[in-house]
Formats: sequence, structure tokens, C-alpha cells
Amino acid sequence: MREHDCDVLLVGGGPTGVTLALLLARRGVKVIVLEKDADIYPLPRAAHLDHEIIRILQECGVADEVMATSRHTARYDFLTAEGQILLRFEGTDRIGPGGWPSANMIHQPSVEAALRHELASFVNAQLLSRCECLSFTEDAQGVTVRLAAPDGERTIHARYLVGADGARSPVRHAAGIAMDDLGFEEPWLVIDTQVLDYGRLPDCNLQICDPARPTTCVLMGEGRHRWEFMILPGEDADQLGSDESIARLLEPWDVAGAVTLERKAVYTFRARIARYWRKGRVLLAGDAAHQTPPFAGQGMGSGLRDAANIAWKLDAVLRHGAGDALLDTYQTEREPNLRAMIQMAVMMGETVCITDPAAAAARDAQMLAARAAGHSPDGAVEYPPISSGLILAGSAGAGSYFPQPVTDAVRLDDVLGSGHWLITRASLDQPNLAPFRPALTQWLEAHHAPAVLVRPDRYVFGTGQPDELEAAWIAGWSG
Repeated sequence: MREHDCDVLLVGGGPTGVTLALLLARRGVKVIVLEKDADIYPLPRAAHLDHEIIRILQECGVADEVMATSRHTARYDFLTAEGQILLRFEGTDRIGPGGWPSANMIHQPSVEAALRHELASFVNAQLLSRCECLSFTEDAQGVTVRLAAPDGERTIHARYLVGADGARSPVRHAAGIAMDDLGFEEPWLVIDTQVLDYGRLPDCNLQICDPARPTTCVLMGEGRHRWEFMILPGEDADQLGSDESIARLLEPWDVAGAVTLERKAVYTFRARIARYWRKGRVLLAGDAAHQTPPFAGQGMGSGLRDAANIAWKLDAVLRHGAGDALLDTYQTEREPNLRAMIQMAVMMGETVCITDPAAAAARDAQMLAARAAGHSPDGAVEYPPISSGLILAGSAGAGSYFPQPVTDAVRLDDVLGSGHWLITRASLDQPNLAPFRPALTQWLEAHHAPAVLVRPDRYVFGTGQPDELEAAWIAGWSG
């Protein structure tokens, strides 16, 4: 039998790839990450992570470090050109079900640095920079990857290969996996600034639905702020991105002297999903598997959700005797949730990106009337639970997200650790669970459940009698 260099080879050392590597390494899986660049991209990209994603970073051991440089705001407003409220999402600074603030504005290079620093502490993990996947072949024993390294070409043998290598994904192309276009494509100019005077900047996140120039204005991680300006039909992106043009675009915000330009870039916001996220021993994650417009702030987070879903399943297959078919539940479970996120982002984008004055006026009238009548879809954004896959279908709460109670700055996950949990009414008398008894009792009573089995990714497998739950869980992933 061929000797493997690692259990899982990840192509792409961005946040999705390194998060997945960390989740695997912490479980004892041997991982290698290939990254074509020499170092972390030093300028801001992603802006937002929600409470569920910070909970994933908590498992990775970096949540506190990420939160130290995050910023928070109480609301996210969609405004007309005149400043009237079309949509308002409030409470984004409150603690969400994941046990962390609902919305966290981040500095992506700082997040990536924290993840890489933590990964370096594991002897069963390697990150190889300036290494690029050239090709791969698959057989019954694993995947053989040919790569270009600084010292020449070499090969790595792995049991599984994960492509977390971005929207252009050479792994996806080499695997022959097509993308489905969901029909949204808009070019925008993104401007990142460093802040000199917070007092002159908005204290909330904004979408300005102005047909003359749809505009986004959002907080970023500590010391930064971002504007995004839609590139109108017929405009030259290079010309719009000149320093003189940027100064004109920012002039209505009256921030001259309050910020300095850090980065400018043109992005085309797209909505696309790969048809297959697994092909044999090759899997896709993050932007390699899907791309979403940024209006719901779920681009980077979607990749980390992929990592949380697949990490424990790869571990179960590699180290605990689970059947290979368990990996087929990855796309089955993630895709409906991801499509709902994309649909929400596209809805927000289509609301913002109207440039025809008459159509914008009609939009404003309809949305203002709905808001006045109390029918505006304001409030917290919710996405569907897992509806099929490894859940005990038919049991109360199956597939829902299990909350993380926090008591006196102690979080449930830190007490119970990784792996699956079987929480029974009797177990609530244990000293370690006593601080969380009220919240857990409330959850069990709300679902009329004597016990709940929570999966390692903190979704509910099912509720019922404890022995029946354990038997169903083992049968579900070991077949």
C-alpha cells in the first residue's frame, strides 16, 4: 500500500483552507496546505463575520484574538438618495445564538494571521508557501498531486484533496466541475481607508440606494472604513478609480482629512455555485465552490461554514471508521443554506443596484409604503436549517442550529469541547453544565425533548431518548 504524505492536502492558504486545516489538525488529522503566494495578502478584503463564524474561530482557538480588533454597530440601513429608511436590520451588536455579537466587522489580514499562527503550533500540520498545484491524479488509495515549489517540482500523496483555491480554482477546473451562474453580475469600485477621525464617519453600515450612484459605506476592523461605488454602464473603471475621481466620490461624505486611502480595487460581484462539491476524493470549499455578492456579508463566512461541515466528516472517515458516503452529505446539507444566503444577497443587491430613476422611484414608493404599514422585512436575517443529510429527520429541532449559552464569560463549547454532544435532562445536574442549566432546560422544553444530540458543527442531529439518539447517530455515519 502506498505511503501517504498526509491525510488531507488543501490547495489554498486563505481563510477557508487554513480554518479547515486547523479544524482537522486539532482532531489529529495530518494536513498539508499549499499556498501559491509568499505571504498573506496585506490589505483588507472581507469585512464581516457573524456570530456563527466567530464560534467556528472559537473552536480554532483564535476567536478572542479576532474579536480584539473587530468593530461593532447596532444597525445596517438601506436608505434612499434622500436618506429615508427602506430597510433597517437592527441589533447587529447584540449577542447571537452562536454566543458572540451578531455582526463583527473585521480586518481580514489580521484574521488570517491569527489562523496561520495557530496552525503553526500543530506538528501534524504544514503550510507550504510559494507552492502551486499543477495537476493531480486519483486512484483507490488517494490523490497524487504534482506541484511547483521554490526548489522545483515534487509530488505529494494524500488520501483526500480539498480545493479552497478561490473563485478561479485550478482544482475545480482540473476536476472538470462546471459552475452554475445565478444571474447577478455587477462591477463595483471598492475603496478602503485608514481612519484618522472616527467622529466624522457614520457609526452604522449603510447601503445608499441612489440611482445616480449606488453606494455602500461600512465599518471595517479596527482603524479602517470602507466605501463601495457601483460602476455605471459605460464608465471606465480605471478612470473612476483615479485618486482625483475617488476624492470626488468621497466629497459628499465630508471625510477629507478624516481618512487616508489604503486600497482601491475593482470587483465584479457575482452569484455562482459549483454543480458538484465533491468528485471522488476531491472536494471544493469556499469561493472554489460558490461565490456570493457581498451585500449580506456572507462571502468569507460561507467558506468557514464549509470548513466546519466537512472537517468532522473527514475526521470520521479517516480516523473513526465512517463510510465514505458520509462525505456526500456535505453538499446536500450546505447547498440549500448557501443558496438561501446567495438569494438574500442578490435580493439586497438588486434593491441597491437600480440605476433607472423611474424604477428607483417605484422601488422607494413600494418599500416606504410597506415599511409604513409594518410589512418591511426588517430584523435579524435567518437562513434555513439543514433539511436533509445526517440528521434524525422527523425529530424536533433536527437540522437546526444549536445555540451556545454564555454565563459569566464562560461559553458552552469551551466546557464540552469538540466532538458530538449528548445532552440529557439528567446531565444538566453535572457541575460543569450547572451554569448553563436554565438555557439548556429552556431549549429541551421548547422542543419537548428528553435529550438532544448535537453534531460537531453545532447543528442538531436530533432529539429523543438518549440511547436511541446514540444508536441512530452511530448508524448514520458508520455505514
